[in-house]
Amino acid sequence: MTFPVEQLRAQFPALQRLVDGVHPIFLDGPGGTQVPRRVIDAVIHYLTTCNANHGGVFLTSVESDAILQRAHEAAARLVNAWSANEIVFGQNMTTLTFHISRSLARTWRSRDEVLVTRLDHDANVRPWVLAARDVGANVHFIDVRPEDCTLDLDELSKRLTPRVKLLAVTAASNVVGTLNDIAVITKMAHAVGAKVYVDAVHYAPHGPIDVRAWDCDFLACSAYKFFGPHVGILWGKARWLEELEPYKVKPCVDTIPERWETGTLNHEGLAGAAAAVDYLEELGGGDVRRAMTAIRAYEQELGGRLLAGLAERPAVKVWGIADLKRLGERVPTVSISVKGFYPTYVAQHLARKQIYSWNGNMYALELSERLGLEREGGFLRLGLAHYNTADEVDRVLKALDELR
Repeated sequence: MTFPVEQLRAQFPALQRLVDGVHPIFLDGPGGTQVPRRVIDAVIHYLTTCNANHGGVFLTSVESDAILQRAHEAAARLVNAWSANEIVFGQNMTTLTFHISRSLARTWRSRDEVLVTRLDHDANVRPWVLAARDVGANVHFIDVRPEDCTLDLDELSKRLTPRVKLLAVTAASNVVGTLNDIAVITKMAHAVGAKVYVDAVHYAPHGPIDVRAWDCDFLACSAYKFFGPHVGILWGKARWLEELEPYKVKPCVDTIPERWETGTLNHEGLAGAAAAVDYLEELGGGDVRRAMTAIRAYEQELGGRLLAGLAERPAVKVWGIADLKRLGERVPTVSISVKGFYPTYVAQHLARKQIYSWNGNMYALELSERLGLEREGGFLRLGLAHYNTADEVDRVLKALDELR
């Protein structure tokens, strides 16, 4: 079956925009994807028909609560949770991770250990470093292999001892696209009694999430990275969300989400998040995992085309997995350095041609420093999504050839 990219692109208003006579190429998805029309419509519908606070007995509050419940159910389907009761919404993944880290740290003691990685976004590093510091626990960084930016599983195996209480790890690098085998890593951590917290923010738009198969303890992602509004999502095993003490005000609560969700949520954002899952489910004929599997296959073709083109350009250095035989080990997020040019200059050059990319360390500070790129301005990141096309990839390659 041919992937219906043009049919899908037609659903994204931003992709129809013309600037200087051309359609912009959005390669900024790792920082936030574009959204389909139904997401915009869902936000508008909420604000115009049932904009009310939670828990009232009057019509608009009852309607609003029904939309919020639908959002929890949609997020549960997205991650293949056992129940919508395991879903907690918040401002974003970073905020949710800081929130849960305080509660988890209450269970740690001096000389306990926490493992983080040099592959992760700082949102899955700093909350744990600070939480460990507050209770006197020790933090160890799991290194990467610089030649392909993969996690050093040998070091991880050596570091996993009964003293380790938590391993924080990314499902996919937001800079170099490396995929981690979460099921295998979780099994390693659980063997010594450690909990596993997965950052799936960058993975969510690129492949199927399955917390049941992965068996991790917590997983966080953000709807604005998978074609929705600015809303964060935390999934946790019900046992932990029931046992841990949340830091929040103390109203009467009846459900797990109410124990953890602080203040009034971004209701219109939740409505849009549910619509984003609807969009994916429609692509998959009602099954979000089928949709994400199809997206994964299409994006591997796109990513392969980009990597093959970059390999033909001697001035370009690809960071991470560049072997076309290993496309299954990465998502199509490609970070490069161009000899003789700072990343900022390359990004500005592409922007003048209406090609939107990111430059810098993208909050993957540990990786940028490990590769010696922080003092040089970090990376130039080209983030493909399923709404990009082969023609757009060719435009990018041509634009890189025109650097002066």
